[in-house]
Amino acid sequence: MGYQWNWSIFGSPVPTGETTYLAWLLSGLQTTIVLSLSAWLVALALGSLVGVLRTAPSKALSGLAAAYVEIFRNTPLLVQLFSWYFVLPEILPFGLGDAFKQQLSPLTQQFLAAMLCLAFFTSARVAEQVRAGIGALPRGQKAAGLALGFTLPQTYRHVLLPMAFRLIVPPLTSEFLNIFKNSAVCSTIGLLELAAQGRQLVDYTAQPYESFIAVTLLYLAINVVVMGLMRIVEARTRVPGYLGGK
Repeated sequence: MGYQWNWSIFGSPVPTGETTYLAWLLSGLQTTIVLSLSAWLVALALGSLVGVLRTAPSKALSGLAAAYVEIFRNTPLLVQLFSWYFVLPEILPFGLGDAFKQQLSPLTQQFLAAMLCLAFFTSARVAEQVRAGIGALPRGQKAAGLALGFTLPQTYRHVLLPMAFRLIVPPLTSEFLNIFKNSAVCSTIGLLELAAQGRQLVDYTAQPYESFIAVTLLYLAINVVVMGLMRIVEARTRVPGYLGGK
């Protein structure tokens, strides 16, 4: 094999000289983390709401929630990303699209489009997890909440959702990890997240193995941290008699 390994490229200055290639990678890592966490917060809140509506007694509300899930869950992520970035600004009313394109910097446009895309795509999957968690609870819990004098929203808030979220911590962990991995798609609209910075390193250094090994290790580090944090959450929220609780 004639490939020449050169791990010292990470300490080498970039062509403009203001920083190093390692700093480029770390900048991409920071963008990936901020983007994924922002999208996850929106996805968790929105997905929880849609998941509750999917179990609501109103057929109209549950039907709308089901349509939302089917649209965002069954459309390819890349198609949704292009729609958010290229199509939506062209169809927004009241000059909002022009404001998005003219008043925001390109980086902000890319970040907002990517964040909303990941949030809505993931929220549909979170909604299904919440629906499954509520559906897994004994029917008597809802009846007991109503019998105590709670309204239906109060029953969801104080009785059903606290238990349902404890049950779905493991699948939510998978969705949390997926949002970090799915963020790599956002490089297709020019956002310089971790995967994009890895490709940029290849273009400038012609050292693909070192670049993508480093990117892979950084993604693995993110996964290890997330898994560790979610194991702590799962242990602290485990309910006796459910999912191995003691």
